[in-house]
Amino acid sequence: MSHGEVAQVILDEAVADARLATWEFDGARAWLEAARLHPMQPLAAEVWVTDPAFEHVVLVKHRVRGWVPPGGTVEPGEAPRTAAARELLEETGLRTELLPEPAAAAVRSYRADWSPTLGLSYAAVVGRDVPLAWEQNQPAAWFRLDAAWDSVFPEDRERIRAHARLLAAGQAVGSH
Repeated sequence: MSHGEVAQVILDEAVADARLATWEFDGARAWLEAARLHPMQPLAAEVWVTDPAFEHVVLVKHRVRGWVPPGGTVEPGEAPRTAAARELLEETGLRTELLPEPAAAAVRSYRADWSPTLGLSYAAVVGRDVPLAWEQNQPAAWFRLDAAWDSVFPEDRERIRAHARLLAAGQAVGSH
């Protein structure tokens, strides 16, 4: 497969995951369709990790962005889901299966000097007894979902909370 064909396969995977995402923010699906017609900025992928009680979330302390979900840039030739799992492992030491349905698709700029790009959020459920390990100068920690945390993306708090409530409701339905 040529480099262009690989890039197209990856883009097709991103489009498919964006369409499957539970939540859409910032007109992400329409943005992605329009962006497919031009060279795209790198995609971003992150993981919303909650505990089985859906009361806590894992965040990492980014030097500029504050406390954010573990994630980063999708590398050339890498599927967004694979990138999310890789970033999760690199930034928290967690190696876990991501839930089948992506949590969200959003459009944002991750740096003031970068153009907005698509960010895909995946979800995982991990026990709080699993130890966290992190990159130097970028600690990872569990935060209560009902607490505030300092982030340049304050809208993430309610988005992650809403998704945790949805997962918890699904758990409650599935347990009966």
